[in-house]
Amino acid sequence: MPSDESPAHGAARLRRLFRALQARNYRLYVAGQSLSLMGTWMHRMALSWWVYQSTHSALVLGIVGCVGQLPAMLLAPLAGALVDRWDRQRLLVMTQLLAMLQAVGLAWLVLAEVATLWHMLLCSVLLGMINAVDIPARQALVGDLVDQPEDLSNALALNASINNGARLIGPALAGAVIVHLGEGICFLLNGLSYLAVLAALRSMCLPPHATAPPRTPVLAEAHAGVRYAWGCAPIRAILLLLTVANLLGMPYQVLMPVFATDILHGDAHTLGRLTAASGVGAILGALYLASRDRVLGFGRVLVLSTGLFSLGLVGLSYASHEGVVWLALIGASGGMMVLSTASNTVLQTMVDEEKRGRILSLYTMVFMGTAPVGSLVAGSMATQLTAPQMVRIGGLCCLVGALVFARHLPALRAMVRPLSANRGRLQDTTVRAQTAMEASLHAHH
Repeated sequence: MPSDESPAHGAARLRRLFRALQARNYRLYVAGQSLSLMGTWMHRMALSWWVYQSTHSALVLGIVGCVGQLPAMLLAPLAGALVDRWDRQRLLVMTQLLAMLQAVGLAWLVLAEVATLWHMLLCSVLLGMINAVDIPARQALVGDLVDQPEDLSNALALNASINNGARLIGPALAGAVIVHLGEGICFLLNGLSYLAVLAALRSMCLPPHATAPPRTPVLAEAHAGVRYAWGCAPIRAILLLLTVANLLGMPYQVLMPVFATDILHGDAHTLGRLTAASGVGAILGALYLASRDRVLGFGRVLVLSTGLFSLGLVGLSYASHEGVVWLALIGASGGMMVLSTASNTVLQTMVDEEKRGRILSLYTMVFMGTAPVGSLVAGSMATQLTAPQMVRIGGLCCLVGALVFARHLPALRAMVRPLSANRGRLQDTTVRAQTAMEASLHAHH
């Protein structure tokens, strides 16, 4: 008897793990994003490698990382208001087309051997402006792609798995392409990869988006979204915890070329393996979240994941062997993946539909916009201290942030309960959603 139940139980768990894929529109989205994101990670690695090989400067790496993500911080509130007003499917078609043109243009500059550091900075700024709109629109669209509202958390976790599967494969491919064909081919392949997600978007059958009538100016709506987020203590707490992690912890990614060359004495292949290690950790974290069938218990998960991220960074700062670096990166990236994805899920289930784009734009601002400032600080201070010392300081600061958040959990739980009771997004799992929200804020992830 047990032997008959075990396979059935395993099959049920597998179906639960991938339940969001039952929706046709979401399957199309996954198919297109899988290929496009591999190109994106090839682009990122090729860009950082080109910059570091041209300048041999951690400071310049930090500057490029800063200007590439700074637009997300400056434009996010305005972008969120646009996402709430416009049709998200059409908006994504436009942003993906613009991103493709940017990648193809950069490929031409590199292949023609006329690219300069200023070209890299300009293309990074352009892509950052595009992403400021693209990312909140993409996150908000996911809720429209699933058939069941309770599948949202599963879909977001699968999104994270896809992104980090691409993070695992893309840099490995980029390392081989850079060695044999050069960075320009990486940029070109990224440009071509956008065709997959464009085809997927055009094939989706979605009801017309109920765009908000232009009763008030866009800037006023953006300001209202910021006021709403800051006035809601649970949302504010989540965004502040993410700010600490992204501002002080995530800049370790910008310093990866330094670890690959100066600490491990490797080449582009080494950088590809280190980036792949981060992808492994993030996939493990995302699959863990996807296997959960409810939000209940996210609070504890948030706190623990922040701690895991912090300890991974501290371990990385002391590592001098590639195997140890791998283990530290797996822990750090897995912790950060759980933190960011669980936070996204909590925010989406707490806010009303008409505010979702604006709240997710603030999430984008925190997730992408604060990292550039941290990248610039880390790159400049790494010239005074060392890259490992900077990573260690960031990890310890994140640990302090997690402890401060944990101290305020009881008060946050009390605030979340009435918010959850008024939400109807998880209709047939209302009670589960209420505790889920509370628990989500528990761990603040």
